[in-house]
Amino acid sequence: MSLSDRRVVVTGMGLISPLGDSPTELWSSLTNGRSGVKPLQSIPTEHFVSDFGGECDQFTGDISNFGPLDKQLTRSIKKGIRLMCREIELGVAAAQLAIHDAGLATAGFDPARIGTLFGSDYIITQPAEYTAGVRACLIDGKFDFSKWAEHGLTKVEPLWLLKYLPNMPASHVAIYNDFRGPSNSITVREASSNLSVAEAATIIKRGSADVMVAGSTGSRIQVLRTIHIVLQELLADRNSAAAAGDPAKACRPFDIDRNGMVLGEGAGVLVLETLESAEKRGAKIWGEVIGHGSSAVRGTDGSADCQTALLNVIHGALETSGLKSSEIGHVHAHGLSSPKTDREEGAAIAAVFNADTPVTAAKSYMGNLGGGSGMVEMIASILAMEDDRLFPILNCDSLDPECPIRPATAGETAGSSFINLNVTPQAQASSVVIRKL
Repeated sequence: MSLSDRRVVVTGMGLISPLGDSPTELWSSLTNGRSGVKPLQSIPTEHFVSDFGGECDQFTGDISNFGPLDKQLTRSIKKGIRLMCREIELGVAAAQLAIHDAGLATAGFDPARIGTLFGSDYIITQPAEYTAGVRACLIDGKFDFSKWAEHGLTKVEPLWLLKYLPNMPASHVAIYNDFRGPSNSITVREASSNLSVAEAATIIKRGSADVMVAGSTGSRIQVLRTIHIVLQELLADRNSAAAAGDPAKACRPFDIDRNGMVLGEGAGVLVLETLESAEKRGAKIWGEVIGHGSSAVRGTDGSADCQTALLNVIHGALETSGLKSSEIGHVHAHGLSSPKTDREEGAAIAAVFNADTPVTAAKSYMGNLGGGSGMVEMIASILAMEDDRLFPILNCDSLDPECPIRPATAGETAGSSFINLNVTPQAQASSVVIRKL
């Protein structure tokens, strides 16, 4: 078999999300119309326009959240948790759940042939890391930088930076599991998930690994991160008619009454391997990765052109997959619930797919998980293919005429393939096509 003939399949899935911490919980929430958007508990919200979001409220960071582990893994991860911020914890936990789901620990692979690839947002330090140091440098209530080296820096935990480096999820997972194959990290915000899967599949296809653990993690719920979001993006307003009294109605992709995205956090991981090895060991095969696309488009004035970027990645994914647009069972849209982004995405989808292609968007149930969104959305569509029924876009009660898509209806066929779309506010877009064997 030539390297180009290598087929890449999904044999394991793990996630931490506002809709549950297992594929079973995720699917139950989606098919029963349960939203994970609730009043926020982890950050103060009195000065924000939103006081709700999709928090992973089942995840506490306890070692039990990382799935079934042997004694050595338990000791190693317990020791390493102190060097993980929440986003990294979410990613490592999702990875361990996926590794267990795939049965990698007992599969007998050469560790040198298993790699790790993780996407994320840029990860922001918690202000508390510097609090003691800053206080030590206050003179009459004012910060004196000349005292920082001697009195302030000494109060900062020496290994604080390791808690926030975006390459740490891949590093932790590789070290804990003795994976010695290719390792990489991608920090392209919401586009990271599809890019991680695309690169991991390419690594396997070119023969550099037989198995790749591909994941992504992210959060929009953290004091400084949320301030960044408030300053840069449009958030659903707590006082809007749609959200008033019921946060579950706030995220409304493509609905005419949408008024901004909803904050969220989460992580997802897929285990990818060659079809040959999966069949040989009798692994459960969830689907085959057959196409992908990547594009970033800025106008001559520097403005983000999400519509063109999304068009590019749709065409790129169809070309690499060898499928026609009519052969795609459903589109999993980015579905941000932002007026501008939804219009641009709707136009891009309508320009390629026919009016009968159903479109869904899991963000409507959980908000924007940042770097983790696309991976959880991908898992949701894999489950939809497996069960052959789609979940509708929650809260899309009155489709915006400027978003010319065909929203999925509850229970309709998911088809035997799907395309997953994601895009950042900077118009960095990505896509992946997965089909059922």
